[in-house]
Amino acid sequence: MTSLRNIAIIAHVDHGKTTLVDGLFQQSGMYRDNQAVQSRAMDSNDLEKERGITILAKCTSIVWNDQRINIVDTPGHADFGGEVERILTMVDTVLLLVDAAEGPMPQTKFVLSKALNLGLKPIVVINKADKPDARADWVLNEVFDLFVSLQANDEQLDFPVIYSSAKEGWAVDELSDPRETLEPLFKAIIQHAPEPNCDKTAPFSMLVTMLDVDPYLGRMLTGRILSGVAKLNMPVHALDLDGNVVETARLAKLQAFRGLKREPVDSVEAGDIVAIAGLEDATVANTICDPEIKTPIKAQPIDPPTLSMTFSINDSPLSGRDGKKVTSRLIRDRLMKEAESNVSIQVTSTGDNDSFDVAGRGELQLGVLIENMRREGFELSVSRPRVVYRTDDDGKRLEPIEEIVVDVDEEFSGAVMEGLGLRRAEMTDMTPAIGGKTRIKFLAPSRGLIGYQSQFMTETRGTGIMTRLFNSYAPFKGPIEKHRSGVLISTGQGQSVAYALFNLEDRGFFFIDSGADVYEGMIIGEHNKSNDLVVNPLKGKQLSNVRSSGKDDAVRLTTPRKFTLEQALTYIEDDELVEVTPNSLRLRKRYLDPNVRKRESRKEEA
Repeated sequence: MTSLRNIAIIAHVDHGKTTLVDGLFQQSGMYRDNQAVQSRAMDSNDLEKERGITILAKCTSIVWNDQRINIVDTPGHADFGGEVERILTMVDTVLLLVDAAEGPMPQTKFVLSKALNLGLKPIVVINKADKPDARADWVLNEVFDLFVSLQANDEQLDFPVIYSSAKEGWAVDELSDPRETLEPLFKAIIQHAPEPNCDKTAPFSMLVTMLDVDPYLGRMLTGRILSGVAKLNMPVHALDLDGNVVETARLAKLQAFRGLKREPVDSVEAGDIVAIAGLEDATVANTICDPEIKTPIKAQPIDPPTLSMTFSINDSPLSGRDGKKVTSRLIRDRLMKEAESNVSIQVTSTGDNDSFDVAGRGELQLGVLIENMRREGFELSVSRPRVVYRTDDDGKRLEPIEEIVVDVDEEFSGAVMEGLGLRRAEMTDMTPAIGGKTRIKFLAPSRGLIGYQSQFMTETRGTGIMTRLFNSYAPFKGPIEKHRSGVLISTGQGQSVAYALFNLEDRGFFFIDSGADVYEGMIIGEHNKSNDLVVNPLKGKQLSNVRSSGKDDAVRLTTPRKFTLEQALTYIEDDELVEVTPNSLRLRKRYLDPNVRKRESRKEEA
């Protein structure tokens, strides 16, 4: 029996987690010498490949010198922090990756705090040490200060340090050592990561930390076996957090993680990570165990969501043209399925049977859910994100506050400070950063940051870097001014005409081309002024046998502005929706009839 280690790789987004796993795969001998290998092998989801980020935590396993190492690759973006919190209960130590130039960033602080609170002893890997602007000594001091600020104990403060370049495939104990392979990192894992401390003779028990669906086997529950041995077809029951029996079943399939695949096995011992099939109702945070066990394993509490949106059926005149899944029942079933497997998403029904409130960690997380749904053939209407408020013991309203770190060129720092100041942000720190940039830290209400990303990129000419992380709940900061002009709204249904759009260009700019399908109440552009304006994009040129005295030039339209899903969600106001279909994104007013809109606006004013 080979010895076993369970580790997770945690870091801020884009600090090299998935690339490091690629290197570990290559140098552990998992691939044949002539095998074609794709980069970022762990990012298997289509959206992960397109966006270049890790969205879902994934398990894998490698063997090095007769030592098996189970590795969990985790997301780096704060919106997917729920994924990180769950899987840390499956491992015995973490590799904390920190960029050798950027140093600790907000998500570094978040994931490290979760690991330290669980009593894990991290191995610090200062990655990208080959970069020209690397400053490894400074980064190491910053990491130590971060451990201290998070109240790490003496054992945790005595962390081992490895310097590496995941891209070039080397790791060293000291920067002066020869840079050849990742062997020093393998050795550090075996030396400093403890073997699982589990009782293999006790009855079987495991905590479910991940849930996914296999097209052939159905629901697969993944977790680490805390005690005993899991055997094929053995009887088990599932307990919820209160100790109630959720269901009784048999382990129909057992799969262990071997490389990038899950391989069928007949038994798995305590300490290993396993995926099981055969249970229909058990879910994340349930305990799967021998029927004689009556007490559930304690599950780690998950930070609550801070943003919510309303998902509703697509009731526009163009409904049903693109997607096949348009009913409220199908939308509800899909959202409930997501909430079951994603612990940081909460779904609640509204008073209206056709809409649902979906709460999550941030715009990106909810945007990924919507994007996945549209690719699955759903049509739906989605509201503007809004923050989730709380009340304190005295009945005062509290709102979520985020910690923001921006790296900007000095010439743009004034514009950024002014822009965030208008959104009720408070600057907490300003220091020099790498590449001649300035690093500024703020605390800002989450509602003030909705839609700010595009303004930030404009203010910094596309050169700024902004990261956000939930900080705390604090008393309501007061009203924030509206930052957007009015919109141009279509007055009828049909296909837009180039001649009409050309004559309306002095009123604003458009989001549609000529020949686009439009309907009454659909937003087709942004007005130059602060008020909304109803316009007719269907009006064609009047044809007659009288020649005009002027020269008839071909109509040339200004290129329309096209939105990504996240941009559309943060552009709209509270009385507007994004119509999402498999092939289209359209902006619209919540109430399409202009008379109804006026009536509803009067009600709100009253």
